[in-house]
Amino acid sequence: MFQRDTWAVYTRLLRYVRPYTGRLSIAGFAYLVQASTSLVFPLVVQRLVDDVLTAGDRVILNWLAGGLLLMFTVQALASYLHIWQMAFISSRVIRDIRLQIYTHLQSLSLRYFADNRTGELVSRLTSDVTLLQRAITDDILQLIRQVLTLVGAAILLFYLNWQLTLLILVMMPLVGFSISRLGRRIRENSKEAQDELAEVANVIEETISGVRMVKSFAREGYENQRFAERINAVFDASLRRDKIRAVLSPIIGLIAFVSLTLAFWVGSRQVISGVLSIGELVAYLFYTLLISTPVASLSGLYSQFQSAIGATEKLFALLDTKPDIADAPDAVTLPAINGNVRFSKVSFDYVEQTAILKSIDFDAEAGQVIALVGPSGAGKSTLVNLIPRFYDVGAGAILIDEHDIRTVKVQSLRDQIGIVPQETTLFSDTVRANIRYGKLDATQAEIEAAAQAANAHTFISDELPNGYDTLVGERGVKLSGGQRQRVSIARALLKDPRILILDEATSSLDSESEHLVQEALERLMVGRTTFVIAHRLSTIINADCILVLDQGTLVEHGTHADLLAQNGLYARLHAMQFEK
Repeated sequence: MFQRDTWAVYTRLLRYVRPYTGRLSIAGFAYLVQASTSLVFPLVVQRLVDDVLTAGDRVILNWLAGGLLLMFTVQALASYLHIWQMAFISSRVIRDIRLQIYTHLQSLSLRYFADNRTGELVSRLTSDVTLLQRAITDDILQLIRQVLTLVGAAILLFYLNWQLTLLILVMMPLVGFSISRLGRRIRENSKEAQDELAEVANVIEETISGVRMVKSFAREGYENQRFAERINAVFDASLRRDKIRAVLSPIIGLIAFVSLTLAFWVGSRQVISGVLSIGELVAYLFYTLLISTPVASLSGLYSQFQSAIGATEKLFALLDTKPDIADAPDAVTLPAINGNVRFSKVSFDYVEQTAILKSIDFDAEAGQVIALVGPSGAGKSTLVNLIPRFYDVGAGAILIDEHDIRTVKVQSLRDQIGIVPQETTLFSDTVRANIRYGKLDATQAEIEAAAQAANAHTFISDELPNGYDTLVGERGVKLSGGQRQRVSIARALLKDPRILILDEATSSLDSESEHLVQEALERLMVGRTTFVIAHRLSTIINADCILVLDQGTLVEHGTHADLLAQNGLYARLHAMQFEK
């Protein structure tokens, strides 16, 4: 009934349950008590019919009534214990899985996030995990309940009348055939529905994060239509899945109740013939009902299994994704560095046979300012992204203080590198929390000192309603561009890195903000090896060395004066800017 890969997924899933085997044992024992009391009830009904209603024995009636009250009390207590323990286990397992997935996502490289959309990843952590939780709580719980009830009731059916039971069991292969026939299609359509739901999450994420663009182009109607198309795709995929469920459920129910009708007809004939007593027939019919109900619900349970399996496979596929950037088995911790950086014949490509950088060779001494210039797409950002190992080189090596960065632990490398990007990323938290991100154990005095050095303390204290406790909004939307950039610089100052990367840190600012940010950057650069990507050449005239890139190749390098004297690409770029 269940395919081999289905069992493989659930076997892997049960590994997450293993730490809670103690609680699972308690839940299992409680359910055995609960199931046992349910299985005893038809036997009580048999005694009620044969010994009380037929023979008129009042003493047995009193004993039966008292026994039933005790049985139902025990059943209620066992049910509470079972439900509570299973709820605890499922919540802890889901917590563990969410933590593992999120932690694993943090370990993946930028290449993975470039290839996978944010909305889809969010969908994995939300809707897919929700389906998984349903599988652990409802589905596994139901499976245990149905299996125990079926086995227990079948044993007692054989005990009461084995010939009649064999007659009923002839119908069971039809159940297995129907489920296996339609189950795979349910699973495929469930996967499709989850994929479409991930697309919906993508549209939501893109539209909300780009709401300013949507409104500036007055494209609300277009986005509504795009969202409606995705929602309709979810509806269509879900409908295809539910149509199969709608076929499967009545088939299983029909087989189950045909079996019950057969048992009723044959059993009644045996009562007339004197082979069975009336009480035995009533008890037997009760047990067939106990079997028929789980069998009839088996189709719905199986459909839910398949939906959960589809979601679980996607989660496990994510967990099985190997990080592109990982510590080597013999990686060592990078000691405190001076900041000497050497690129030795470095080549790199995002896609095979499409080189982005070609045999880049240069040395940056500790404390130097290295500027990178060149046309758009020349490879400037790619080059600096290789230094903190956001990507690994395709050929050659990058050495920091003579340590090949692939031989040291990634965290120890990135701990000594600071980055101030063009598009500042702030978290939806307070100003204090965003600055402290550079050093999580920083004191308030250290935070304020970093803010003062970044020309940020004055506007934080005087202009923000709650000072350092002011919430900056999503991505820092409540701050101006210059304010966001200065908070970002304060964060980098607090980290106190030996190597600094500035990626067009002032390109999108007005003149006043640019002046304040440039002042802060000059303080930040003191004593650090700094790589500056700049389109405005006036900002890097005093750089110790300017690297000129063109189509991934280092075509020129030297000081500003040297490059102007060479009358090459740099001189042409400089002339074009000053003509403008």
